[in-house]
Amino acid sequence: MSIWELLLAFLVVLLMLVALLANVLVLMCFLYSADIRKQVPGLFILNLTFCNLLMAVSSMPLTLAGIIYKSQPAGDQVCHAVGFLETFLTTNSMLSMAALSIDRWIAVVFPLSYHSKMRYRDAALILSYTWLHSASFPIVAASLSWVGFHHLYASCTLYNKRPEDRTQFVIFTGVFHALSFLLSLVVLCFTYLKVLKVARFHCKRIDVITMQTLVLLVDIHPSVRERCLEEQRRRRQRATKKISTFIGTFILCFAPYVITRLVELSSVVHINSHWGIISKCLAYSKAVSDPFVYSLLRHQYKKTWKDIINKILKRSSINSSALAGEPRSRDLPQLNE
Repeated sequence: MSIWELLLAFLVVLLMLVALLANVLVLMCFLYSADIRKQVPGLFILNLTFCNLLMAVSSMPLTLAGIIYKSQPAGDQVCHAVGFLETFLTTNSMLSMAALSIDRWIAVVFPLSYHSKMRYRDAALILSYTWLHSASFPIVAASLSWVGFHHLYASCTLYNKRPEDRTQFVIFTGVFHALSFLLSLVVLCFTYLKVLKVARFHCKRIDVITMQTLVLLVDIHPSVRERCLEEQRRRRQRATKKISTFIGTFILCFAPYVITRLVELSSVVHINSHWGIISKCLAYSKAVSDPFVYSLLRHQYKKTWKDIINKILKRSSINSSALAGEPRSRDLPQLNE
């Protein structure tokens, strides 16, 4: 193996381990906290977490083996199953992110009618659509034998080996990425930009009230005034940073891989195999970033995880104190004697 292949193999191992750990933490928080389970977005996050976990235990290990052995790492049936699952999970993850953005849009733009517009039943219907949408493309690809081991990405994915099917495969690939990546990106941009518009409007109202208060309070200490102005600046930047993170990570992780898949269809441009694997790793990195972007960095999940740690530490301290007290209880009869 060359130094490049060693680095790529190490990168896949790192992505796989971090994705497993981070998504398991999200799943633990979901199972532990009743408040998180009651919230409608929790269904979308749970679906996204399962997609990321399945990706980490199915597609990533085979890509690692493909990098190491430079050939198909398993039998045809296993490779077809993993390729089918990889296409389904990638599409499902994209649509789950779009569903989360729709939920945030309704919550921010229509706060008074949110509970009537986004109920558990509505979330279940949206998830049902994402599953049907995500399953339709791999079913078509599998029925036409367009799933297999692709050397450019060292993974089992969409792949056409028959030259006579080239035109049909090009059309299928274009429609697939238009109705998965592009559709999800349009929904993300539309909904989050609407959310950003509302957030900026509320920030302006708060800023006006704050400035009026500062003008009235002529005896206020300069340090307090500075803290108020600094909080204004942070408030204006907070929503922009969050929305930039949501859209930015989606584009950064998926766009290079999607563009590479589309450019690959042209016989004019030659794509380096190392870049093909790097673009695949960028797509895998979304399974690593999702737990932090959507869950673990939020206040509610931080609090839940702290409660879990405190409960574990408390239980271990109780057990250790019980074990420490056990010999003393055994010695009591001897002292009495």
